[in-house]
Amino acid sequence: MKKSGNHLDDVSKAIIEQLQQDGRRPYAAIGKVVGLSEAAVRQRVQRLIETGVMQVVAVTDPLQLGFARQAMIGIRVRGPLEPVAEALVALDEVDYVVVTAGTFDLLAEAVCESDDALLELISNSIRSIPGVESTETFMYLQLRKQTYSWGVR
Repeated sequence: MKKSGNHLDDVSKAIIEQLQQDGRRPYAAIGKVVGLSEAAVRQRVQRLIETGVMQVVAVTDPLQLGFARQAMIGIRVRGPLEPVAEALVALDEVDYVVVTAGTFDLLAEAVCESDDALLELISNSIRSIPGVESTETFMYLQLRKQTYSWGVR
């Protein structure tokens, strides 16, 4: 997502909170809560999406879609982080990349069809990226919490 320097007013924050609770909530229903017309809510949502403040997406369960293996991969980098981060972003199996402080320079979440596919990703794709010094893989055994409704400040 793009960074946004936009200051959000209370109405935009309320719209975001409504959509965090239910991403399919009708604009008319949101309008009643926030005091705007359906058209005004639609315009605000479109602007929030276009400026990169939010996305409206379907969150799926990878296991139900045939992806048997998920993992977080900690990556140590020698040299500039940006080229390595961009190379990770380009990998289809990687769905999350973040620059970190601490033991790892980057964290990348991977969703793969099998252990063999994860091994292939790590050994032949990630470790071959110039600047990758080492990796450590954290296999997901059980998802206990995943939420997208942290509100707004």
